Amino acid sequence: QVQLVESGGGLVQPGGSLRLACAASGSISWLYTMGWYRQAPGEQRELVARISRGGTPTYADSVQGRFLFSRDIAKSTLYLHMNNLKPEDTAVYYCNVYVREGMDYWGKGTLVTVSS
Repeated sequence: QVQLVESGGGLVQPGGSLRLACAASGSISWLYTMGWYRQAPGEQRELVARISRGGTPTYADSVQGRFLFSRDIAKSTLYLHMNNLKPEDTAVYYCNVYVREGMDYWGKGTLVTVSS
């Protein structure tokens, strides 16, 4: 079992920055596939950034160059550094750990609102 708790969301103006954190606990291996997803109102959940099996992060085109996915293994925490935020980045952000089919773990999400 893996437990994930996101934090760091909030209201930010366009062009601003936020850092989301995801505290992980339980039986976790840093070789698992880990990612950040988001779901805007009325939209489907979409992938924002992902690290597969300990490799380097990949990003959705919409956030490439603005967002950075990092991990602090000592603190068992995932981070999503978000810069130059846009109103279209408004969404609930979720972290995810995928082990294999049937072992796919999600946090409850943290809301990011980008508005002036």
